[in-house]
Amino acid sequence: MNTQMADRVPVLITGGSLVGLSASLFLGRLGVPHLLVERHAETSRHPRGRGNNLRTMELFRGAGVEQDVRAAASVLADNHGILQAETLSGGEQEWLFREIDPGGGLARFSPSSWCLCSQNDLEPVLLRHAAERGDVRFNTELLSFAQDADGVTARLRDRAGGEEREVRADYLIAADGPRSPVREQLGIGQSGRGDLFHNVSVTFRAKRLAEVVGDRLFIACYLTDPAGAGALLPVDNREEWVFHLPWHPERGEAVEDFTDARCAAHIRAAAGVPDLDVEITGRAPWHAAERVADRYRAGRVFLCGDSAHEMPPTGAFGSNTGIQDAHNLAWKLAAVLDGWGGPRLLESYGAERRPVAVQTAARAAARSVEHQHPGFDAAPAGGPRTNVLAVALGYRYTEGALVGADATAGVIPERFAATGEVGTRAPHLWLRDADGARLSTLDLFGREPVLLAPVAGGAGWPEAARAVSEQTGVPIRCLLVGEDGDLVPEPVPDLPAGPRPAGPSGWPTVYGLREGGAVLVRPDGFVGWRAGSSVGDPVAALRVAARGVAGL
Repeated sequence: MNTQMADRVPVLITGGSLVGLSASLFLGRLGVPHLLVERHAETSRHPRGRGNNLRTMELFRGAGVEQDVRAAASVLADNHGILQAETLSGGEQEWLFREIDPGGGLARFSPSSWCLCSQNDLEPVLLRHAAERGDVRFNTELLSFAQDADGVTARLRDRAGGEEREVRADYLIAADGPRSPVREQLGIGQSGRGDLFHNVSVTFRAKRLAEVVGDRLFIACYLTDPAGAGALLPVDNREEWVFHLPWHPERGEAVEDFTDARCAAHIRAAAGVPDLDVEITGRAPWHAAERVADRYRAGRVFLCGDSAHEMPPTGAFGSNTGIQDAHNLAWKLAAVLDGWGGPRLLESYGAERRPVAVQTAARAAARSVEHQHPGFDAAPAGGPRTNVLAVALGYRYTEGALVGADATAGVIPERFAATGEVGTRAPHLWLRDADGARLSTLDLFGREPVLLAPVAGGAGWPEAARAVSEQTGVPIRCLLVGEDGDLVPEPVPDLPAGPRPAGPSGWPTVYGLREGGAVLVRPDGFVGWRAGSSVGDPVAALRVAARGVAGL
């Protein structure tokens, strides 16, 4: 880890949990010098949020850490599904869903897959990689900050030695949690339904509980017997476990009321085993809420993760949304600091991410109702259940650093479909490069805008990309796809579930292209502009697209 504290950095991050560490990881990958400070002395010890969805794993893939994350998650690699039962040893039980990806069908949509990795296992992986690329300081807190037209001045304190020093940054990312001191100082309000329900998360050891669970290797089990209501989550499938007990502060309950004896008795009732060995090892209260900040930016300060939004844990939408916030912001900061991003680019961060958070928080609350999450007394409303894939991969931007987005489209669709429309994540397809190496289309994106065009009718696009890059300063990499092109697509499966025609020539249809068309994909893998077919003046059309994507 870098041991030199910088007096001046382009980006200062406050908060070193999942989102702050991810921001550091993404900025470091883009070569942006930065400093991260975290007031705690170490990463989380509590096995909290564990579900990393397809999109988050794609981002970790792009950052070069996916395999390390999967290695850290290996102990829970065989756990699937959400079980609901009266007690663990009782006869009444129902799988709310049995498999995240039954039949492996999601492979047609992504080069990655879901990963169950608890926060206490994930954070050390992110910290290790982030510290290789940036200055990461734990046990260091942000005391105060002030901003002006040219930057942010922050006062930091080393909590171990008490030393204080001043750091000047071009931008500040506040990933400092739901009670964000930075958001409070900025006077940014929040909207939403507020607190929905409360739980106390209890970690414990019980060596005999694995015998009761048997071969039901679940992600979580919701227990409904009133004496043992709550959610049981495995940590190692052997003797380490977590139990979420409903907590009702509105009835006068305090966290201190959850004594070791009370928690152990509750867990025994949930298991249906009166003499179960239970050793309580820790407890942490948490609040399920639906809140979104009214603004994501104030001058040179940006809110990210829980400081920007809170949502119930059902579906694991909260941490994933926060990590995806960090990815969206990182490439935009890098573009501005590199000189090719304009002032409107940073404004697009909130314009794009806030509507996603509002809709995702609502879906998370709906899913908590659908699953009858312990402690949440809301009655099911009926109608279709929340489609998790639509939330994870299907969300779209209807305004922001885009040209030609459909402003009337829903931010989250009812069902996921890879269409290649402006504002959506670029569809995944497998390709071969000139050396025969296999890569996903998603592997092409990350550092600069990429222009993809079919070989047939695409002869004018490389020249247009070069001309527009020279005119605007926006680095555009043009790739022709097809036989004798820069990349050769593998045959696209002929699947009834989406616009995937068979044969190597099918890839343009997946991206909504005809002969002579092209698509400009942003560094975050979202389609920024699309010409469905040939245009009269490729340079003029692409110049408008480049300026829109770069915020010029």
